Amino acid sequence: MEGVGAQAAKNGGAGEGSRIQARQSRRLPDFLQSVNVKYVKLGYHYLLKYLITFSLIPVMAVTLVRASQLSSEDILELSHQLEKNLVSVAICSALLVLSATAYFMTRPRPVYLVDFSCYLPHSHQRVNYKNFMEHSRLTGDFDESSLEFQHKILERSGLGEETHVPDAMHYTPPRPTMANAREEAEQVMFGALENLFSNTSVKAKDIGILVVNCSLFNPTPSLSAMIINKYKLRGNIRSFNLGGMGCSAGVVAIDLAKDMLQVHRNTYAVVVSTENITQNWYFGNKKSMLIPNCLFRVGGSAVLLSNKSSDRRRAKYKLLHVVRTHCGADDKAFRCVYQEQDDQGKTGVSLSKDLMSIAGMALKTNITTLGPLVLPISEQLLFFFNLLAKKLIDPKRKSYIPDFKLAFDHFCIHAGGRAVIDELERNLQLEPTHVEASRMTLHRFGNTSSSSIWYELAYTEAKGRMRKGHRLWQIAFGSGFKCNSAVWEAVRNAKPSPNSPWLHCIDRYPVEIVS
Repeated sequence: MEGVGAQAAKNGGAGEGSRIQARQSRRLPDFLQSVNVKYVKLGYHYLLKYLITFSLIPVMAVTLVRASQLSSEDILELSHQLEKNLVSVAICSALLVLSATAYFMTRPRPVYLVDFSCYLPHSHQRVNYKNFMEHSRLTGDFDESSLEFQHKILERSGLGEETHVPDAMHYTPPRPTMANAREEAEQVMFGALENLFSNTSVKAKDIGILVVNCSLFNPTPSLSAMIINKYKLRGNIRSFNLGGMGCSAGVVAIDLAKDMLQVHRNTYAVVVSTENITQNWYFGNKKSMLIPNCLFRVGGSAVLLSNKSSDRRRAKYKLLHVVRTHCGADDKAFRCVYQEQDDQGKTGVSLSKDLMSIAGMALKTNITTLGPLVLPISEQLLFFFNLLAKKLIDPKRKSYIPDFKLAFDHFCIHAGGRAVIDELERNLQLEPTHVEASRMTLHRFGNTSSSSIWYELAYTEAKGRMRKGHRLWQIAFGSGFKCNSAVWEAVRNAKPSPNSPWLHCIDRYPVEIVS
C-alpha cells in the first residue's frame, strides 16, 4: 500500500507539475530576460535618427491622396489664380532663385582626401631593446639609474623590436649635427612625398598649398622651402611651416589646409607631418626628460587634399569636422610638455607627472564641442537628461558618457604611449578592436608624433576594414597643451595604397602586447 500511495503521490505530483508548466507556457515571455537591452537602445537610436522621416510619411501620403482627387476644373482654376497673381509669383520665384544662389555660393566647399602616404624607414635603422640599451650604455652619458629607468620604460612602452631611429643615433658616439638632422628630414619628407606623387599622379605644378609641421627642428631655410626647392613647386604657392606645436600639429595642419582650400578654388593642398629626432635626443639623467628617448621614433606622412569636384570619384575620404582645443591659458597645462635644459645644460623635453590628467581635461573639453556635431540626437538627449538629473535631483549621480561608437566606425588615437591609449579606451568605453590600430602602430613604428594617426589609418586600410560611408575619428594631443580632432567619412571602399608601410607585415598583426 505504501508503494501504491507513493506512486499515486508521484503521479499526482507529475500531473500538478504539468498543469503548472502549461499555465506558464500561456504567459507572456519575460522580456527583461529575452530581449537584450542593447538592442532596445539601438532601436531607440534608430527611431530618433529617422523621426523626421517617419513624421513626413503620413504628410506625404495625405498630400498625394488630395492631389489625386483634383479634377481638371480644379487644376484650371489653380492656373487662373496663378495668372491673376503673376507679379507675386514672379517675385517669390526670384527670391527663391537668389536665396538658392547665395546658399550655393557661400556654403563651405567640400574638402577631399585623395590619398596619403606614410614613410617606411630603412631596415638598417631598426633598433631592438637590446641594441637600444647597449648603445645608450656605450655613449657614456647615462648613469646606472638612468639606464635602469630607460629599460623599465621600454618594457612598459608597448613598442616592439622593429622601430627605427635615425642614422645619426646608430653611431658611437651619436652624431647630432645640423647636416645629419637635415638628412633625416629629407629622407622622411621626400620619401613620403615620392610615394604620394607616385600613387596619385599629381604634378608638382598643380599644388597650390603646402603645409609642413615639425615641432622641434626648424632650420633656415624652412622645411617647406626644402620641399619647394626639391620639387620646383610654382612661385605663387601658399606655403606654411608650423613649429613647436607638438604631436597634435598634424590636425592643426589639416585645419589650416582646409581653410585655405575654402578661399582658393580648384587646387590641391599637400600636408606633410613629421618630427626630427637627430638633434633632439636627450643625453642627460633627468628622468622626466628621458621618456621621449624611449618612445619617439622615425616617421612621417604626406596627405593630398583637394577641393575639386572632379576628385570626388577617386578620393578616399571627405573631411567633415575639425575641432581644436587649447588649454594653454592654464599654467600647468602650458608646462606639462616643456623643452628646457637640465642642471648640466643639456636640452630635452620634460614630461610632467600631471600629463595624463591634463590630457583628460583637454579631451573632455574637445568632445564637449565635438559631440553635438557627430553624435545622434538620441545620444545627445540621454546626455542632456542625465545632466539635468544630476543638477536637479542627485549631484552624486554617475555622469553619462556618450557612446561615440554610435558616431564612428574607426578610431585613430595618437600613439603617444601605452598609457594614452589605455586611458582613452577606458574613458570612451571602447572595445579592444577600436584601439587595435593605435596599439599596433605604437608597437611597429613607435611614437612618430603628428604622423602616427596616418599610420593608424593605413593599418585600418591594410586590414580591409574601411567601407564606404564609414566615419573615422582622428584624435591627437600636443604640447601647449592641445587636444585636436578630425572627422572623415569614407566616400568609397578604401584600399591600401600601393606603398603602404603595412603591406609586407600586415599578416603578422595584430600581435599580443606583453604587459
